[in-house]
Amino acid sequence: MSPHCRIALAWIVTALTLVGMTAAENAQTPEVEMLWPQGAPGAKGDAEGDKPTLMIYLPPEQNAAGSAVVICPGGGYGVLAIDHEGHQIAQWLNSLGVAGFILKYRHRNSGAGYGHPAPLQDAQRAIRLVRSQAKKWNIDPNRIGILGFSAGGHLASSAGTHFQNSYYDVKDSIDDVGCRPDFMILVYPVISFSKWCAHTGSRTNLLGKNPDEELVKSLSNEEQVTSQTPPTFLVHANDDKGVPPENSIYFYLALRKAGVSAEMHIYENGGHGFGLGKKDSPAASWPMRCADWMRNRGLLERNARRE
Repeated sequence: MSPHCRIALAWIVTALTLVGMTAAENAQTPEVEMLWPQGAPGAKGDAEGDKPTLMIYLPPEQNAAGSAVVICPGGGYGVLAIDHEGHQIAQWLNSLGVAGFILKYRHRNSGAGYGHPAPLQDAQRAIRLVRSQAKKWNIDPNRIGILGFSAGGHLASSAGTHFQNSYYDVKDSIDDVGCRPDFMILVYPVISFSKWCAHTGSRTNLLGKNPDEELVKSLSNEEQVTSQTPPTFLVHANDDKGVPPENSIYFYLALRKAGVSAEMHIYENGGHGFGLGKKDSPAASWPMRCADWMRNRGLLERNARRE
């Protein structure tokens, strides 16, 4: 290798090192806030998994649009896919000027183990916490949505169809505000527990092996849609073998019947669990389509009124 090439290579290595150091220095460490500092309703222990939290990602103040999204990672109500369905999603939302709040909700394998209604309690409290602290986080309290993947999509859709009922007793002033999300983003969501397309693993983890049929029906969220259900953006893949796209389709049809604004994208390929989508794959375009949808709804406007 010639001296000139060695010098050039050294400069390239140095530049890449500096870029990596700068990225590491600028990487945001999210603030973590407990949903219930004095203990969650129905808590079975005092371990980390018994204490649901929000991880808070705020966009730079000069870029903030004033909207916020509570993020529910998937995992079949047995784990949480906190990276590609949590941290990466919050960072993407921040790039749009939207605040992201990752919900670490209780599930079957967290702490002492939880089923219904603990995850929904956590989702309702998360929305109330964000709304009650809207001024602190530079958020419009009327532009707080919820986003969920897979079983997290079931939880998000439950928050959007069961908000009229509180699933826990009032704890403090945070619970004085409403828990209805202003919009929903559901990505390859589990929706139905009663139809043939139900994801049995999620249903079992949430409701147990032999749940009451009325409970199953009440948490089959395609059957709970009303005119008050929030506007919804849906994403699925036609070749999803784990959670068939009929989950999104049935929900979309229910929204349409109820007169609720909705948009749905079903990609030919993508499978299940693709998060933001693999580079150059068709499903990787859904974040752009979702951003367009949010923009058209005024959720990305920089000069929106704050309260």
